[in-house]
Parts: sequence; C-alpha cells; structure tokens
Amino acid sequence: PPIMTSCTSFRWFTFAVVLLLSTLGCNPASQNLVERRGGRVYQRMCAVCHGVTGGGYKADQAPALTRPEFLTSATDEFLRHAIANGRTGTTMSAWAMERGGPLSRADVNAVVAFLRSWGRGKRASLDEQPPRGDATRGNEIYVRECARCHGERGRGGPYVNIGNPQLLTTASDGFLRHAIKGGRPGTVMPSFAVRLGASGVDDVIAALRSWQPTTEPTHVEPTRPPPIPLGPVPIYPKGPEPVGFKANPEATGADVIKAQLDRHARIGILDARAPSDYVNEHIAGAVSVPFYDVDTYASKLPKDAWLVCYCSCPHAESGQLARALASKGFRKVTILDEGLGYWHRKKYETRKGQEP
Repeated sequence: PPIMTSCTSFRWFTFAVVLLLSTLGCNPASQNLVERRGGRVYQRMCAVCHGVTGGGYKADQAPALTRPEFLTSATDEFLRHAIANGRTGTTMSAWAMERGGPLSRADVNAVVAFLRSWGRGKRASLDEQPPRGDATRGNEIYVRECARCHGERGRGGPYVNIGNPQLLTTASDGFLRHAIKGGRPGTVMPSFAVRLGASGVDDVIAALRSWQPTTEPTHVEPTRPPPIPLGPVPIYPKGPEPVGFKANPEATGADVIKAQLDRHARIGILDARAPSDYVNEHIAGAVSVPFYDVDTYASKLPKDAWLVCYCSCPHAESGQLARALASKGFRKVTILDEGLGYWHRKKYETRKGQEP
C-alpha cells in the first residue's frame, strides 16, 4: 500500500542520513582537521605553560600532558572539564565561553582530540573500586609522603594541586589510584605501589575524597562574551611620568608599581590572562588584554604611556604579551615581577567583574 511504501522510504532515508553522518564523523580526514584545529588552539593558548610539545613545567609547574600514564588514564570528559572550567585557585584558566573564556565547545573538543593525537596507545585498565581506606590514616600518610609536593590538603604546593575541588569532582577513583600507584615516570612523582601497598593507597584516596566538596565550586559568570571592551588606558591620563620602571625584557617590582599608582602616575595596567581570570579577580584599574589576542587591542593602546603587563605565572603570559607589544613598536612596556599572587598577598586593591 502507498502508506507502507512511504514509511519504508522514510526509514531508508533516515538510515542513509545516519550512516552518512556516522561515516563523516569517523572519516580520518575529518578527524585530522579537528586535530589540526586543536593544535592551533593549543599552540596559541596552552603552550605558554604546558610547552610546545606538551612536556609541561614551562611555567608555574604546569603538568606534562604527553605522559602516557596520564593520557591513557584520563577520560575525554576529564580533559574537557579541565580545559573548559580551569582549576580555581591555580593558574589554569577556564577557557570555555560559558566561563568567560574564548573557546567554543567545538574548540575545546578539538583541543582534546589534539591531545589524544599525542598518545594513540591502549587505554589504561583502571581499578574503579570505591576506596576501602581510612581517611584518618590517609591524612597521616599524605602529610608524610605528599604534602611537600602538593601542599597542605592538596593545595598550594609546587606541583599539581590534587586537592583542587574541580580536579577531585572529575577524577575517578581509578584515575587517582593509577596515578598514586604508578606515579608519573619522567617526573618527580614516584610510584607508591610498594611503599604504601594497596591499603595505604586506598587510605590516601579516602583522605582526598574527604576534602572533596559536596557541590562543585561556583563560578563568576560573564555578563558578555569575550573580548572584554578595553577600559581607560592610562588610568590617570594627566598624571606624572612613573619612576623606577624597567623596560621589557626586564621586570618591575610590584611594590614599585603600587607606589606609582598611589602617585597617580600615567600608567596602564594590562591583565594578560584569559578573560575568565580577569572577571574572577584583577588589579584595580587594570584592563583585559589577553596575551593571545593582542591584535584586538593594540591599536587602542597608547605608545607614549608606560604599560604594565601582569599575570599569575608570574612571567609567562605577561612576558608573552610584553614581547608582542614590543614587536609592534611599544617601548614603554614592563612586566609586574611577582605577578597577581604577590599583589593579592600584599592586600593591594583588586576587583571582580568586567569593569576595571
């Protein structure tokens, strides 16, 4: 009957469309395009800290991303979450547009695909059993074995902040167990399989889980997508010339810069980080000029006033911004030597939001 013929034709049409889409998705050429897109994003925004080849530790102890022990145990969702939402309280920015960053979901997925191109090996077999350890014992082990590298309760140490809420809420028990037992060969992270034994490893995981928040940390939502419009530069257009500044590639101390701000000297403060970081906290009066997006702002910046570049690293992103400006003919450029962390610890004025 005609009705049956129409239904059959529709079913075959639907099947053909699904087959075509799935074929495109698995097409090696299409996958290569995604990886190349991710590679461009990575080199523009990530290499400054993680290194051109993902070896890590180029700036602020940013972890290595190419280690097979990491890539084979981290899920795509873990990687996407880290890139999109960053790590609050660290120098790892939130890069997703939803968090005030510059990357679309397609960009984030492309970066994940690019990272995967570094490690085509077999996925690690993870033991995802819930830890049967004791958190009290785990805390004692952590203080003895881990705190010197990862900081008190996993925060503020020289290496990966394993107590970071965003890491703990996205890392599975198997991922944590794999990292603790096997370590990260080629880095300072040793294997603890023999030293702690299976029960000791589970005790440490139980301690980590006891630090994990029941809800994910809140984020400051942007009022508009990036780029953030440039605010007033310099802050005090009729102020005196600053004293004691050192031109790029040298840096100027934060105390010197603060003293000149207090004089209302003719200075512009440029935040070199991603807009998501700027919205979360920035030096009072600073404007957002991301290190990877200089061309958007360069024509609006004055060449006859001193410009201070800063970031959290404290020299990686700010140094890249300063070099980019110097290549465009800016001569009165310096770097805030100690970065935002020092500025914050000194309780110098900072602000939140998109306004300087």
